[in-house]
Amino acid sequence: MKQFAILLLSVLLSANFMLAQEITGKWKTIDDETGKAKSIVEIYKKNGKLYGKIVKLINPKEENPKCTKCTDYRKNKPIIGMNIITGLTEDDGEWEGDDAILDPESGKLYDCKLWIDKDAPNKLNVRGYIGFFFRTQTWYRVK
Repeated sequence: MKQFAILLLSVLLSANFMLAQEITGKWKTIDDETGKAKSIVEIYKKNGKLYGKIVKLINPKEENPKCTKCTDYRKNKPIIGMNIITGLTEDDGEWEGDDAILDPESGKLYDCKLWIDKDAPNKLNVRGYIGFFFRTQTWYRVK
């Protein structure tokens, strides 16, 4: 009986750890300039690819802002509900794609790579890059 309890506890802890490593869910973004929370992005999988949409803006400058600087199909669309991460594919625990992350403030698209911090599974590393130039942000899991 004692061995069964230990086995069950081990399985539950392992399952909990694996769930914590899942990239899908809601993540809080942080503004690079102010260091304050900026938005909540919900990351989800569809047809084996990864997407992310803004579900909430924290202290927006205006009510129901639109992506006025976007140059694609998102031009003048509401930012809340907008997919800003599109079509990432998995490669050895990292998700990546070309022109796959949008900065709604500038309207610019960047190549993108996402991965969960190995030492802190509630931190998501989000890297946007053009060529060899990149910037990495840390997003935090919303519980």
